Amino acid sequence: MSWFSVNTSNGSQEGSLPGEEPRDERLARLEVALLSVIFISAGLLNFGLLLVLWRRRKQLSRMRVFVFHLCVADLVVTFFQVCPQLMWDITDRFVGPDLLCRAVKYLQVVGMFASTYMIVVMTIDRYQAICNPMVTFQRRRARWNGPVCAAWCVSLIGSLPQVFIFSRVEVAPGVYDCWAQFIKPWGLRAYVTWTTLVIFVVPVLTVIVCQVRICSAVHASFHMKAQHAGEAVCKPLSSRASSVAGLSKARVKTVKMTVVIVVAYIICWAPFFTVQLWSVWDEDAPTQSATFTILMLLASLNSCVNPCIYLVFRGKLPRRLVTLMCVGEPDLKESMQEEATMVSSLYISLKGLSDCR
Repeated sequence: MSWFSVNTSNGSQEGSLPGEEPRDERLARLEVALLSVIFISAGLLNFGLLLVLWRRRKQLSRMRVFVFHLCVADLVVTFFQVCPQLMWDITDRFVGPDLLCRAVKYLQVVGMFASTYMIVVMTIDRYQAICNPMVTFQRRRARWNGPVCAAWCVSLIGSLPQVFIFSRVEVAPGVYDCWAQFIKPWGLRAYVTWTTLVIFVVPVLTVIVCQVRICSAVHASFHMKAQHAGEAVCKPLSSRASSVAGLSKARVKTVKMTVVIVVAYIICWAPFFTVQLWSVWDEDAPTQSATFTILMLLASLNSCVNPCIYLVFRGKLPRRLVTLMCVGEPDLKESMQEEATMVSSLYISLKGLSDCR
């Protein structure tokens, strides 16, 4: 299974006929079973959370806007990446015209890009909210969310090479499949390496830098405010300490949630990209083994994990999700308090920090 390069269970990187290496039927059944569970779970969780957020679209906080679009991105992954791969594994051959082949491969990578870069812009937004609160406060409320639009534009444009790389190819007399054609011997290696850099390495480095700076700013604010209040310098950060530092509990919670989302993304996608690089740079890589397949399936789990993380941090999983979908209980006061407290408390805290220096 390979969503942005050659499908290892359905094709060949070097153009050999499929009859030379028949697929492992037991492994294929395992892959179908796992993909089916992931598809159903990701679809239900993301669609349910999306309905909840859509019902409250007039009172969405900035953070919930990012979560809303992350749900949309995960649904793109679910229906245009996991579902086609599931169908492909069932039929063993791609069934459809050339246009459908190109569209499926394009949308598969759109989902990967969108899910990744939505986490990137979410993290950058939290960095701006914590480290530059007055810039966030002075920013006018626009009809379109700039970072979200940028993430979708990067996703739609960055996935365009798929349309030209993949096509419906006759792999044997009368047998067609959706294959990619690369310049031998370096074409596939260059493509997989480049895609790994732009979808995984660069975004991960970006969010790590932002998270480190966020943690440093929060720690400095806690430390200086606690010292200014006459408390112990090395006192552990507790809920009381966060109150002393002037940071709202809701704001600290959103930062923690963002960190968990980033960690979950790295855990789920790191094995996938590692296996991809291994398969193209090592000719003896066991690409047909169960270990390879399971490691690559971990990437799909990220679409199931993201909505769970949000609901857990909201303290509303799973009972609250059902209640909100059916009743739509208002939550405007909490949303407004979360955003209003952020600017005032952080500005006072950081101003006190600069005065102390």
